[in-house]
Amino acid sequence: MKHKKKDKCDCRIIHEEKVKEARQRALDDLVTEDLCQTFKALGDISRLKVLWALEYQEMCVCDLAALLGITESAVSHQLRLLRTLRLVKNRREGTILYYRLADGHVSQLVRIALEHIQEPGAGGQELEERDLKT
Repeated sequence: MKHKKKDKCDCRIIHEEKVKEARQRALDDLVTEDLCQTFKALGDISRLKVLWALEYQEMCVCDLAALLGITESAVSHQLRLLRTLRLVKNRREGTILYYRLADGHVSQLVRIALEHIQEPGAGGQELEERDLKT
């Protein structure tokens, strides 16, 4: 007598109420996509450096380019994306555009992520220790 292999585990338990509750609390797909785009923007080194610089003061494209050591065109491209995602705002003074963080939430996002990686056991310390060993 041959035994068929089963594709499923006999001991799997699905907690239907938990699944139902999670479905009810799930974010709309469009909201989820916007959230993903925000985190993707924060995942770029240049954009994160721009946001960190704007945490303390508004700056123009040329100043940000000098800070980052990249072209004004590259900075403008990054700022356009950040503005589209409502992470930065700008104001014009004559021919100069000054950029600033859009609101306190942007600052909170960056600061909370920074706190997270700096707390013991959150990965930042282990990464640092690992890098020292190599």
